[in-house]
Amino acid sequence: MRGAPGTGDRGLATVWVAVTTTTLCAVFATVLALGQAVSARHRAGGAADLAALAAADQALRGAEAACGAAGEVAVAQGAEIVRCGVRGEIADVTARARFGPYAPEVRSRAGPPETR
Repeated sequence: MRGAPGTGDRGLATVWVAVTTTTLCAVFATVLALGQAVSARHRAGGAADLAALAAADQALRGAEAACGAAGEVAVAQGAEIVRCGVRGEIADVTARARFGPYAPEVRSRAGPPETR
């Protein structure tokens, strides 16, 4: 037997609320993950820039001293040096910053301005 007219949609609102809540949670998780990735990239970029400047400042003391200074600055910024090279007065540093599941690497160079 059929029920009274208008009772066929019973429980439909619960299904819509569940689907909407699941969708909103998925969107929120995606936005949060993107925010973590961007934050990790910015942290790595800042650490690489500062480490390259520190290495360039110490470049005349040799590559070992320059890369040591770069490593200290990177650690202070919550990052690590992946690669460090010094050629003349120009320092080339790659830093990695871990943030959540992300670990982007950013390369930065520093030295005196080019003369033409």
